[in-house]
Amino acid sequence: MTQKTVLVVGGSGFVGRYIVGRLASSGHRVIVPTRRRDNARHLFLLPTVEVHEASVADADTLTRLAEGADAMINLVGILNETGRETFATAHVGVTQRCIAACEAAGVRRFVQMSALNADAQGPSRYQRSKGEAEASIVASKLDWTIFQPSVIFGREDAFLNLFAGVLRYLPVMALAGADVKFQPVFVGDVAGSFVRALELDATIGQRYPLCGPRIYTLRELVRLVGEIAETPRPIVPLGATLGKLQALVLENLPGKLMSRDNLASMQRDSVCNCPFPGVFGVTPASIEAIAPLYLAPDAAKSRYDGYREKSGR
Repeated sequence: MTQKTVLVVGGSGFVGRYIVGRLASSGHRVIVPTRRRDNARHLFLLPTVEVHEASVADADTLTRLAEGADAMINLVGILNETGRETFATAHVGVTQRCIAACEAAGVRRFVQMSALNADAQGPSRYQRSKGEAEASIVASKLDWTIFQPSVIFGREDAFLNLFAGVLRYLPVMALAGADVKFQPVFVGDVAGSFVRALELDATIGQRYPLCGPRIYTLRELVRLVGEIAETPRPIVPLGATLGKLQALVLENLPGKLMSRDNLASMQRDSVCNCPFPGVFGVTPASIEAIAPLYLAPDAAKSRYDGYREKSGR
């Protein structure tokens, strides 16, 4: 395998830590820009990873970091808008600067994290911005690959962990979009596909939906999380009007558990109409196999015991 230099934009985030780890374990040199270097502490010990405190909002800085790279991966994404950080700036703006940086630095290979249902005409601002970002990539002259995952789960996820946290404190779970379907995909399978794509010219110019082995309604997912975390709760589905009211209230609370734009995205099921792409050689892992390793009470206890043992307490 030829060692590559890969610039990973958004590499300090949830999915990024797995992709960067896979790249490093394969012997590649990895450059990760981050606004605050401490946000990437978990990457410091990886031997071939360089963490740079830099803003990808600055086009010149991004171009400088891209010089000498063999490929760029863009993972930047947000689920909710906050202040100046909008879907347009995070998804469209960053993507367009990444494309420009690649072109200016002579980097041909580009891999993008998009999402299922990315569509410039979609029902939510999130989906529309993802669709607009994809259109910018397709219109470029880069050797691109685009991944479109369903919701991604794993130890640090903001999906299953969110419901697990809420279920600990609520006697009843009122749930908007209870019948919307999802096909969650394991973060390790996503990371493996990204890294493998860099080695396969056949993936150039392709878009790949990524989903796990099973489809669930949101109600089924919440029930499953409750069972794994041993905090089962009654689930009360909300109709359209109450669902919008709930989203309006939640989007104005700290933590933003849900927003009206999230609810708009759920007008479309987040499922794949195809198997996991065979080109990556992945048998997708199930929630039932992975989630108990971080959601089950004994999993949390075993981690705490490990920390206590290391600290000598």
